[in-house]
Amino acid sequence: MKFSKIIASGLGTGFAPIAPGTAGAILGVILYYGLNIIWFDINLQPLTVNALNLAVIILVLLIGVYSIRKVHETWPHDAPQIVIDEVVGVWIAVFALPFDYRIYLYGFILFRFFDILKPFYIKRIDRLKSSWSVMLDDVVAGVYANIVLQILLYFNVF
Repeated sequence: MKFSKIIASGLGTGFAPIAPGTAGAILGVILYYGLNIIWFDINLQPLTVNALNLAVIILVLLIGVYSIRKVHETWPHDAPQIVIDEVVGVWIAVFALPFDYRIYLYGFILFRFFDILKPFYIKRIDRLKSSWSVMLDDVVAGVYANIVLQILLYFNVF
């Protein structure tokens, strides 16, 4: 159970006294950026980096859902301490985008925007009250943020 609490709380960031979801998303950006520094430092090709990032996202998503299910035995549904969903969501927001701190910053902001407002069916997913719904509403928020970033990149906003 301790492992599940560590994972579900985003290595403890979910216990932040203010805005634990934002703290979890900040952790996510830092981890993803750090991971990409490593990938590019060892001269991996962008396609390989994307494949590795996708594998990490899927792995953490699955471990996160398992951890959420375990902590729901003692914590309420989608307790504020559960932020692994924010970690995965922000990773999806910046997935397969250029390695640039500005894009990661905008990805973080857009992800939090969609995560907090929950537009376009995100709120419906959130109401399902399952371990998967805790994770999937943030996955969809990340997808929306990624789409907006892709559009901004297409129009050379960065």
